[in-house]
Amino acid sequence: MLERPVPRLFTFFSVLAEEDKSAMLINLAASLAQAKHSVLVIDGDVATTGLLTRIGLRHDVATLQEVARMERAPREATRMLPEGFSMARIARRSVPSASDPQAGQLAEIFDSLIEQAEITLVNGVLSADQSLPVPTMEMGEIVIQVSTTASSIKAAYVLLKSLSDRIGRRPFSLIVNDATEAEARTVYANMAQAASRYLAAQLNYLGAIPADDHIRRATGQGRAVMDVFPFATAALAFQRLSKKFTAAESARSTYGMATDGASLGV
Repeated sequence: MLERPVPRLFTFFSVLAEEDKSAMLINLAASLAQAKHSVLVIDGDVATTGLLTRIGLRHDVATLQEVARMERAPREATRMLPEGFSMARIARRSVPSASDPQAGQLAEIFDSLIEQAEITLVNGVLSADQSLPVPTMEMGEIVIQVSTTASSIKAAYVLLKSLSDRIGRRPFSLIVNDATEAEARTVYANMAQAASRYLAAQLNYLGAIPADDHIRRATGQGRAVMDVFPFATAALAFQRLSKKFTAAESARSTYGMATDGASLGV
């Protein structure tokens, strides 16, 4: 009964603006933290307007790459936020590739860090050679964020194909932005059909994030929408969405990938 929960890893890719992706990750992490889960957010972006910068964690936070190079201490690489979840950043100048000299050390530090959290959400960014910065990311769930526009759906399919070609046959999950539940279900059904037919890939549905100006207003304050506007439509949607990330599943491997072919949303 006292056994620690198996850590679960979710890496997010998005075809939307960085602001939409950042807001989604911050609000999802805050919702999970409010539900008493131990949550770690790892920023894989190196842009100065990235996730950490948006909520006030700038260059005083060591990166995992700096720790791997023994330039900074491991304790300097994470920071607890008032919303109840902790954050870390992979690199500062360029996204590390699998051929990076410190790739092995970076992977060890990453793996050790996610073992300390119940749920880890990664702001996923591919390196210049289109590899994932850390091999462990391939073992967890991969979530794609899309909207209802035709251009977004097309871009999401291209991204899905690229990831599928790189990682191989495995399940992926979908979150639909600026959509009602009905609209999101339609986008999912169309993409799932195409993914199955042309990529032999399984696509699972996670949920919809409604168009709600409260998200933008809360993000502008560097806060989660549920903290500023707890009864907003978006706040309630994130509460529902967070439950999908903690739903009990009987067969799951070390970092969130189901061992029997099942996956999130099934």
